[in-house]
Amino acid sequence: MTLASRLSTAANTGQIDDPKEKHRVISSNLALVQLQATVVGLLAAMAALLLGAATREGLDLSKVALLCASSVITAFLAAFALGVLMVCIVVGARKLGLNPDNIATPIAASLGDLITLSILAVVSSFFYRHTDSWFLSPLVCLGLVALTPLWVVIAKRNPPITKILKFGWVPIVLAMVISSFGGLILSRTLSEQPYEGMAVFTPVLCGVGGNLVAIQTSRISTHLHTWSTPGVLPPQMKKFWPNPCSTFCTSEANARSARILLLLVVPGHLMFYYVICLAEGPSVTSSKSFVVLYLLAGLVQVTILLYLAEVTVRLTWHQALDPDSHCIPYLTGLGDLLGTGLLALCFLLDWFLRGRAEPGGASEWAPGPP
Repeated sequence: MTLASRLSTAANTGQIDDPKEKHRVISSNLALVQLQATVVGLLAAMAALLLGAATREGLDLSKVALLCASSVITAFLAAFALGVLMVCIVVGARKLGLNPDNIATPIAASLGDLITLSILAVVSSFFYRHTDSWFLSPLVCLGLVALTPLWVVIAKRNPPITKILKFGWVPIVLAMVISSFGGLILSRTLSEQPYEGMAVFTPVLCGVGGNLVAIQTSRISTHLHTWSTPGVLPPQMKKFWPNPCSTFCTSEANARSARILLLLVVPGHLMFYYVICLAEGPSVTSSKSFVVLYLLAGLVQVTILLYLAEVTVRLTWHQALDPDSHCIPYLTGLGDLLGTGLLALCFLLDWFLRGRAEPGGASEWAPGPP
């Protein structure tokens, strides 16, 4: 998503109109993403192992190499596939006269989980079938790690990317940590009766919020790159903590796009809810109270994220940092945490309201295994 946002900004500011400059910008960005994929793939594996040890009171050392290899090669392949796709979309949108901010980032967000999980399923199955070859997993990890100097050399051909190499790691790592808290909420609630069916709605609520805030962040970043210089905020954006009403209710371009994105929440979620009901059947709760709570949760989540997008982009730009690389990870991580927490609250309130509506009072809460 950060790659899509950076390339969209480069396209809108004319950086990829020259063929030579386009090659340099694209190659350095793709190299940066491959480097980040390798490092974050290892960190994600370590985080999964630590969370598993914390929640299941044990650490299976026999699976450490398998998990690390699966995570790193999945991140590597997914980053490559999505990176090439983003380049094609941004370049194609530029040639067609379309704004890639509205196209590339949401496609990256939508396809990211699907492609990554699909690759992870294939790769992890392969390594699991070859657990007898004890050297295979460590060899894959070492091979991909050995490529990191090459990615660094290619990425350093572009000065803005060199800056991201130095300062762009903290947002990605912290975003992973923030998202992990959302995963903990999900793992703790799935086995409880009031939250039955929550796993089906979680990707939708989190995904919609992440998509919309990524679009808004990319648009604001492009606006700043076009009309200002890093470290200097335009006169209309001088306040670091703007009035929430100004984020949605003024006639500025960023406020108009925020209103449009907010208006997409209810019809979008209703459409996804209908699709989920068709796919899952009677296992999905269809009470009116849940639908209202679910839509309200989506509105609250996106409203908070759109306001935070305005704040974080201003703060980041004031520090002469690129919002494309520093804001989107934080906001999508917060979107996962907010979405999971609000969805858990929806299921809990709906269970309580339906229990109160039953003749015998509140239904029994039969907790699952710890």
